[in-house]
Amino acid sequence: MTDTDTDTDDTYTTLATDASASFVVQGSEFIGHARPVETVADAEAFVTAIEEEYDDATHNVPAYRVRADAGGGSRDGGGSLLREYSSDDGEPSSSAGKPALNVLAQRDLENCVVVVTRYYGGTNLGVGGLVRAYSRAVKEAVDAAGVVERRPHEAIAITVEYDDSGTVRGILESEGYEFDATYEAAVSFEVRVPVAEAAAFRDRIRSATSGRADLE
Repeated sequence: MTDTDTDTDDTYTTLATDASASFVVQGSEFIGHARPVETVADAEAFVTAIEEEYDDATHNVPAYRVRADAGGGSRDGGGSLLREYSSDDGEPSSSAGKPALNVLAQRDLENCVVVVTRYYGGTNLGVGGLVRAYSRAVKEAVDAAGVVERRPHEAIAITVEYDDSGTVRGILESEGYEFDATYEAAVSFEVRVPVAEAAAFRDRIRSATSGRADLE
């Protein structure tokens, strides 16, 4: 895994949705799986899920590029790292994982993960053939997923009493932030806020609730 400095306030390009693509080369079937993710943990969970679903495959080759802060993945408005990872999963060195990762890098994609599943067809493709096949699998999966521009977001948890819940919900809806609300003994909101706006948003919630809101 490699880490590269990046700016949390910059927009970035990522996948629009989950997608897959498959083809056959000289008897070997290649299936590219792609998914947008928020954290390294999400990326690794996707890799594990594909490995379990395709546990009869000859190889499951992963690669991802994910923004994360140096402390482990939460975004608090500070500097962040772009974490890059790939593995050949038993294929010849640099014939699979690196080509897969290179496709993501060449398209400047972040917060995304791919896994290329291969079912060996009995014919060796050679290093060059493998590089072409794994690159193609990622390219086709990315094309199927489509790409979008995003802004880095921070997840903020807000807990308030019912008396303040309408005020908080009104702020969230007026700003157009994505959120989930849970109504139990108290009301909990899970909100996605652009990193550049997070500090001001926290101040606004505290002010609107006279400091009664519990923010995490």
